[in-house]
Amino acid sequence: MSQTPRRVIILGAAGRDFHNFNTVYRDNPAYQVVAFTAAQIPDIAGRKYPAVLAGKLYPSGIPIFDESELAEVIQREKPDVAVFSYSDVTYNTIGHLAALCIAHNVDFELLGADKTMIKSSKPVIAITAVRTGAGKSQTTRYISNILKTMGKKVVAIRHPMPYGDLAIQACQRFADYSDLDKHKCTIEEREEYEPHIDNGFIIYSGVDYEQIIRSAEAEADVILWDGGNNDLPFYASDLHICVADPHRAGHELLYHPGEANFRMAGVIVINKCDTATEENMASIEANAAKFNPKAVVIRANSPVTCEKPELVKGKKVLVIEDGPTLTHGSMSFGAGVVAAKNAGAAEIVDPFPYAVASIAATYNKYPNAKGILPAMGYGDAQIRDLEATIEATPCDVVISATPIDITRVLKVNKPMVRATYELAEVKPGQLEATVRKALKGLA
Repeated sequence: MSQTPRRVIILGAAGRDFHNFNTVYRDNPAYQVVAFTAAQIPDIAGRKYPAVLAGKLYPSGIPIFDESELAEVIQREKPDVAVFSYSDVTYNTIGHLAALCIAHNVDFELLGADKTMIKSSKPVIAITAVRTGAGKSQTTRYISNILKTMGKKVVAIRHPMPYGDLAIQACQRFADYSDLDKHKCTIEEREEYEPHIDNGFIIYSGVDYEQIIRSAEAEADVILWDGGNNDLPFYASDLHICVADPHRAGHELLYHPGEANFRMAGVIVINKCDTATEENMASIEANAAKFNPKAVVIRANSPVTCEKPELVKGKKVLVIEDGPTLTHGSMSFGAGVVAAKNAGAAEIVDPFPYAVASIAATYNKYPNAKGILPAMGYGDAQIRDLEATIEATPCDVVISATPIDITRVLKVNKPMVRATYELAEVKPGQLEATVRKALKGLA
């Protein structure tokens, strides 16, 4: 006797939610996913998860609603369970969502990590973090260079960033800049893909991570999982490296699923030690000893290099920082501010009073970002708003500390200087030793 499928609503943000669906619910007759909700990322709600990706049980696709409509969606769709499926959120946020669902007689669930981790035929090194902006991408680049010196062919796979046509974006491969243009990448996507391309590595991303890993396996000796936000790895790994941020010491125990990464990882890298206090670094080390005593804990610096510092010295400077680090990452500064101060800027100009349209809305939602400019660029209209904000801000020079050459996607009439940053171990060789140990004896 067949049972009635359990009705599911997936709370997401255009990433983990789709992966959870693909790995647990797609083609599974025990469940009927009635809707997704969307948070954090603009312009996701109001669309559908397309039928071509949703599988045979969903010939019309699955609607996506804004999370603010959750109560109404529950009343309309009568789900049995809500599955929380996005990252870099406080336990307080999760608790309020759980309370809303429970008050409407809906179960509230979080999936275990192993249920959604796909196994690869190749060795996998996963790099995650306790918070957005801790330094995953620079750590991934550092590890990829270690593997390159070992003679390994490396392919990086990035956490999903599907802001366009989901069906077209199912499996994307990036090997050069023309691929970025071909796939109409946003600033946020370019920030993650361009540095890998600059290092000579292929990178995959998309929506269907089973298809992605099988494609990547065909041209890699080792797979590098470059996580997004503080999400869990999508793949079972042979080495799991979690990056912690001493500028946000304690957050490794306050945010989901960053704490899970902190507890699971075989290696914890405390990044940004060159600009952090000893007290904060020691605090993270104490938490690691208490909650993950088997982990190898490594301190690393994040040295910042300012291109043409002579253009910055004594000047009024507008600083552009990586967008997600300032928004749901909740930081109030990044490498750009460090570069401006190191170069002797006379003043860091606050762009908030001059913010245009969607950039002004970003400040209203994330007031911690005031004083510097988050590189928001989730679409052409927002890129134009970013340009207009830069032009309107009274400054002598602009420091861009995004991981990309932002002038490839926007044009302004003010001189622009890049600030870049990499990973540098305090005691060189520790990460290479852990990588070699993890890969020893593996195919």
